[in-house]
Amino acid sequence: MFRSLILDWSGTLVDDSGPTLTATNAVLTAYGKKPMSWEKFRESFRLPYSEWYEDHVPGVSLVDLEEHFRHSFDASEESVTPLNGTRDFLEWCSENGIRLFVLTSMNSEIFSEQAKRFGFQRHFEAVYSGIIDKRKVIAELIQDKGLVKEETAYVGDMLHDIETAHFGGVSSVAVLSGYDPLEKLETGEPTFIISSIRSLHAMLRNGRAIVPDAAGDWIVIRRLAVDCFIGVPDKERALRQTLHLTVDIRPGMNFNMLEDRVENTVDYDAVAKRITELAGKRPRKLIETLSVEVAEMVLDEFDAREVIVEVEKKILPRTDCVLVKTRRYRDS
Repeated sequence: MFRSLILDWSGTLVDDSGPTLTATNAVLTAYGKKPMSWEKFRESFRLPYSEWYEDHVPGVSLVDLEEHFRHSFDASEESVTPLNGTRDFLEWCSENGIRLFVLTSMNSEIFSEQAKRFGFQRHFEAVYSGIIDKRKVIAELIQDKGLVKEETAYVGDMLHDIETAHFGGVSSVAVLSGYDPLEKLETGEPTFIISSIRSLHAMLRNGRAIVPDAAGDWIVIRRLAVDCFIGVPDKERALRQTLHLTVDIRPGMNFNMLEDRVENTVDYDAVAKRITELAGKRPRKLIETLSVEVAEMVLDEFDAREVIVEVEKKILPRTDCVLVKTRRYRDS
């Protein structure tokens, strides 16, 4: 399943077609051009939008055009709304450890206002907004954030988004909820064509958006028993108790590159000893704290690019255990 998603904004996560058309027609009218219907605009519009404006309003500086557009967009009586399913999709991705990024040509101030108003900004690890040609940025994004290309997709509603995914060497997911029609999107040969972000949510949730080799190679230490002093009440924390930790490690080197040399892989015996040592080092109130500390220790001290830590505690009646899960990635 995809572990990282780079998302377009307009037409992918939000519907801003009304104010966009209003603002575009205001720009065209200001320079003596005829306004367009939505059908005509959708048929002709393309990214980078600087090239589209050069075709329709040649010779006018992009700064002046953007100023007219921004003023008219803000003054439009048409509203911008999240597309159906966007909120649930973002929340599900955050809960399931899928890293989310935004790469959009949307004006940075307009984007920030909308993301804040909808309460979406907390879901995004990083935002690249105001990008006229996304193809020039995606490689930098992938490198800076340490993304694994085989586990990453760019999701957008325009042909330019599909081309951007190709430039970055990642999978492309074309959605039909925005600006470009199916016929145009098909020319870009995207990996997936879906109706909306809600459909992508269903694919991910049901395990159908699987990329070849996305699972990678993993080392798993399953239910390691560690003794520690942990608990919110002072009385509980004063007593030594046993927790069980499962640690999934995705090593920096794939198994087919190890050459059967132990020094090339992650020493799971050393990992287990460090976890045991760390768990018993000091008292803690929360198993969540221990989960984070173990995950960060594995990334800091071992050649791991991703780690998932599960901590089990036998505490509630009529349950097997309470379990917390932490997922961390190496930044570079």
